[in-house]
Amino acid sequence: MKDLRIRLSDAAISDILEQSDWYERQEDRRLSQRWESAVSSAILRIAKNPRFGAPCEFKAEELHRPRRIPVAGFPKHLIFYQFHADELLILRIIHGARDLESLL
Repeated sequence: MKDLRIRLSDAAISDILEQSDWYERQEDRRLSQRWESAVSSAILRIAKNPRFGAPCEFKAEELHRPRRIPVAGFPKHLIFYQFHADELLILRIIHGARDLESLL
């Protein structure tokens, strides 16, 4: 499979930054940096094999069956994404205990 262009939604960018800030406030900068590195690694892993993530079933038809994978080292955080032809779209990066469908 050829390389996919990676695009993050505004919500996904916000998710990364908000979680990073929270980790820095709660713990320290090292945890925040570990979070950012883990997310980056997961996104690159998805780009290499976009079918890797588990398909999601949501009621809302406009979600077009996104896929999800956990963030290594932060297993309760999930990356939701879609891929089409030559583009990987990262939708959200959120804690799995949240109301996922309403956030997507």
